[in-house]
Amino acid sequence: MLKSLPIILAAAMLPLAPSDAAPRLTPEAELARTLEGRIAGKPVDCISLRQVRSSRIIDDTAIVYDAGSTLYVNRPRSGAESLDRWDTLVTKLQSDRLCSIDTVRLYDTASRMETGFVFLGDFVPYRRTGYKRAD
Repeated sequence: MLKSLPIILAAAMLPLAPSDAAPRLTPEAELARTLEGRIAGKPVDCISLRQVRSSRIIDDTAIVYDAGSTLYVNRPRSGAESLDRWDTLVTKLQSDRLCSIDTVRLYDTASRMETGFVFLGDFVPYRRTGYKRAD
């Protein structure tokens, strides 16, 4: 029993050791950090998927579509509580545009099971400050 005492004490002290991992940001703080240095433009109903390079889910909050110099943020009208950064977005489209009337299904990447769906809202473009748009 006496030999195992140091092991028990060491195990009890592990939760007290400082963690090297940074504290996880709240979803709103994560979105703010993603949009840092950018200013919002006028919301649009649709975006061209030809311009979208990638998408990113902000848990319970929004979907960010990266279109190069512009990030489009979509805060769903309904179902945002289903958004999870580990999910995959699946959308059935009739054209090359994603619009605010579309729905997006969410699938867990590990189990491949549907975890929810969202009704998209408007797309708010965010451009870097100092970005000049060629009209």
